[in-house]
Amino acid sequence: MIQHATREVVPTQLDACIDFYGEIGFTRVPQPAPLEGRAVWLEHRQTQIHLMPKADAVPQSGHIAVVVARYEDTVARLRDLGHEVEPRREYWGAPRSYVRDPAGNLVELMAWPPGATAPPAWAQSA
Repeated sequence: MIQHATREVVPTQLDACIDFYGEIGFTRVPQPAPLEGRAVWLEHRQTQIHLMPKADAVPQSGHIAVVVARYEDTVARLRDLGHEVEPRREYWGAPRSYVRDPAGNLVELMAWPPGATAPPAWAQSA
């Protein structure tokens, strides 16, 4: 299990990034006291994204992939909010797409992970 990934973001993009990741299922969680103020921690199903404000942050190469609840609803909501969501090939039969967070980092949205044949139960009703 990957416990967390860190994304550096320009401080002025921080709130928009928090909102974006909230739309795909992440909620803010507290950091341990010695780490307070260094980053914003967001969590979804025991996986975290740490948004680290950095004045000279640039979009990072590569991407992170997230299985989202109610895939079609999530994609529609992101589009309604002005995000460009690009459908991708369904290699294992699952709908998936790419979208960039407000800091320009690439995020893959997936209805279910490779090896599965349908969304997990939690993703169908959330």
